[in-house]
Amino acid sequence: MEVMLSVRAESGIRCGKCVRVCPSKIFTQPASGGEIGLQGIGSCIVCGHCVAVCPTGSVEHGDFPPQKVHPVDRELLPSPEQVMLLCKARRSNRAFTAKPVPEETLDRILEAAHRAPTASNLQRVAFTLVTDPEKLHAISAFTVGVFASILRKLENPLLKPVLKRIAPQLYGYVPHFKRLISEFDKGNDLILRGATAVILIHTPSESRFGCQDANLAYQNGSLMAESLGVAQFYTGFVCSAVEQDRNRRLAKMLGISGKIRAGMALGIPAFRYPNYIDRKDINVTKL
Repeated sequence: MEVMLSVRAESGIRCGKCVRVCPSKIFTQPASGGEIGLQGIGSCIVCGHCVAVCPTGSVEHGDFPPQKVHPVDRELLPSPEQVMLLCKARRSNRAFTAKPVPEETLDRILEAAHRAPTASNLQRVAFTLVTDPEKLHAISAFTVGVFASILRKLENPLLKPVLKRIAPQLYGYVPHFKRLISEFDKGNDLILRGATAVILIHTPSESRFGCQDANLAYQNGSLMAESLGVAQFYTGFVCSAVEQDRNRRLAKMLGISGKIRAGMALGIPAFRYPNYIDRKDINVTKL
């Protein structure tokens, strides 16, 4: 990909900020206050740091024309105390009403998720938004089906002696699998819990950092959902089933070409939590 990049010397103030922030070391400045130069433009990862940091708009990048560059009003940013309170208040709320989440609200959550950083700025994270009740049911049915298949293997009298020896931790999940399957058969979905929307986050199968990229996107979306008053939880059961299914049945069912790496179930909360609870003491090593 050819990158169009230049620095307008007549308006630049030679502050060197572009030199310091460029991850590809394209910008050069032999001495403080000296002229800004360019090298190896072909190695640009199109992150936009140089354009975003330039105080005079002197860095011109073909991928970031003026209409894509926006000033940041830092007076509008939340305070550290507000951010911390949001983190403390966020919970995996699985008590939903039947009311659907408004489309514009889902769009804002998706936009926040899309804004998350990606490895080498490849931006290969994609999203599938599911709101169709039949497809939501199919996601839960797929998940329960995978767990039922695993349970049959774990309880197979021929396989059990071997599996107990090589993977004893799996047997701790047997009661959970049985409960999920039993409740689903009764019409109680403990997978999506009545969520009216699911966002599945996926990347190309060959993406080396696809899992990390997707989960960074999830965190952004999760915090935006919390700020909008939308209840959400991580679809851990679904992701676990996806990992166990080599045939990619869920991806094929939903027309997803890549690999599902993370997911979020969403709904209008039936109630709010008036309190937050302290977690276990932080485990941190300072070196």
